[in-house]
Amino acid sequence: MIDDELLAILVCPADRGPLLRVKRSADEVLYNPRLRRAYRIEDGIPVLLIDEATDVGDDEHARLIGRAGPADPR
Repeated sequence: MIDDELLAILVCPADRGPLLRVKRSADEVLYNPRLRRAYRIEDGIPVLLIDEATDVGDDEHARLIGRAGPADPR
């Protein structure tokens, strides 16, 4: 799990905006709702590579937003 201090300084590599931490059924991802891209977390380490991110469709976007923690105040 990523602590809040680390989350506060992490940004999306594509648009340099804040990311949301979202718990899914068995894992956790960092999500950019502006670009609808999800970045996986492996063994507690965020994989913030543009080529490794997954695109998120409308239904998954709604689920991720519904499960997201509080927005980063940046």
